[in-house]
Amino acid sequence: MNERLRAVCDLMVPQAREMSGLHEYDGRVQDLSPDGVRAALAALERARGTGPLRDAHDEAHLAVFERALRVQYGDLELHRRSPYPHLSNLELATYDREYAPAKERERARRRHLARWPDAVDAALASLDLVPAPVAGALLGAVRGLTEGVDPESGAEAAAALRAHARLTTHLERTAAHGDPDPRLGGPALAALMGSQEGLEVDLARLASEAARERARLEEMLARACAELDARRSVASLIPELLADHPAADEVVPEAARLTEEVIAFTRDLGLAPHTDGECAVGPAPASRSWAMAMMTWAAPGERDAPSWYHVTPPDPSWPEEEQEEWLTVFSRTSLPAITVHEVAPGHFAHGRALRRAAGPVRRLLHGLSFTEGWAHYAEEVCLEEGFRADDPRFAVGVALEALVRVTRLSCAIGLHTGALTLDDATELFVRDAHLSPAAAASEARRGTFDAAYGRYTWGKLEILRLRERARAQWGSGFTLKRFHAALLELGSPPLGLLDAALAG
Repeated sequence: MNERLRAVCDLMVPQAREMSGLHEYDGRVQDLSPDGVRAALAALERARGTGPLRDAHDEAHLAVFERALRVQYGDLELHRRSPYPHLSNLELATYDREYAPAKERERARRRHLARWPDAVDAALASLDLVPAPVAGALLGAVRGLTEGVDPESGAEAAAALRAHARLTTHLERTAAHGDPDPRLGGPALAALMGSQEGLEVDLARLASEAARERARLEEMLARACAELDARRSVASLIPELLADHPAADEVVPEAARLTEEVIAFTRDLGLAPHTDGECAVGPAPASRSWAMAMMTWAAPGERDAPSWYHVTPPDPSWPEEEQEEWLTVFSRTSLPAITVHEVAPGHFAHGRALRRAAGPVRRLLHGLSFTEGWAHYAEEVCLEEGFRADDPRFAVGVALEALVRVTRLSCAIGLHTGALTLDDATELFVRDAHLSPAAAASEARRGTFDAAYGRYTWGKLEILRLRERARAQWGSGFTLKRFHAALLELGSPPLGLLDAALAG
């Protein structure tokens, strides 16, 4: 890596290690203390003086990441108001991935664990602006960090757990007595979102787009439900559909069958340029047992290995009602759309393309709005192209997943501009996304610390707009195969650089 790319990765160590596969960062923590952040930003500025990259698109891609990090850590100082980056810094789950021999990964895990006291010291030095709702929303994730850490396994584990207890106590105190206002403010949210994508963001316009998209999705949902049973209301039909799910011990086998189906569909229609490699299916490791469904891909910077589509059944020790609510995620209405998103043409297929992207910038720096926007766009592409065309439940599942994502966009804007309270946001997830009150409250709380979690819908809408421009510009030469190949050739670009797919 050149000096500029190295300086960027040094400011996003957890992402570089896991999502990009840069295992030179194994066993290391990022210094997120005030002094550490200032030093890293200074190194970022010095590196910029080494000059531009030869490829103009890669230069623009790298420059967006540099700008985003300056806004995140310099202008907004999010390491002071959110525990989120600190939790990622402590996360050990990456060592459960099969990117290297088990003994090598265990040594790296122990080195990482030994650095927890330093990382917690840095976190406590920084986290002086955390709003109470943000601390409360992340307490469960903080406590879950110690999953699998045996206090009897050695001095480093015992010291790490003592450090973790100090961080937990600090956040518990903040949750009880901190500032009750979680707002970033409209200008700060626009700066955060825009800097990450190389775009100027008009929150009012984006909120209007979200409202129009919600109306379109509600019509899609109503049509699909009417195909199933025209005499029933949407509200009465959805709980029944979600209650139709495999038993806990059948969740993984059903997801495995769906994985084969969506990969074959994607390959047959040429919806993604690459569907090679192995996509294994199974429960998440204990360190990520909170993840109902997620893709852990073979990262582009590491040797090839199986990617994992993790689907995690409920813990059999839970109360029956909690197990049942968890299983609704794997309903025969929801799971096909989720599998398209996570596997193909979604994240798994995207990960295979990233391994072939030209140059380290495209392989290693992943724009989250494109990454999630692509996978979300893939759900509707499969609907358009006839996946399970004889079963309206697939369209219902696509619409329900999309309604959750578009409600995230609306709630992120509302929460951080002050237009919505947490209670308001929770009610929107219940009313507009058809979530249970508990799931709706969890989604609303996420918006306090993941302010840009509207990225799924935003990314999808930008890709759809680009597709219409490609149709107009390429005329009879337009095909989805050509469009998707040109798009994924860019890696996972900031949204402001998508037009390069048309020129390429």
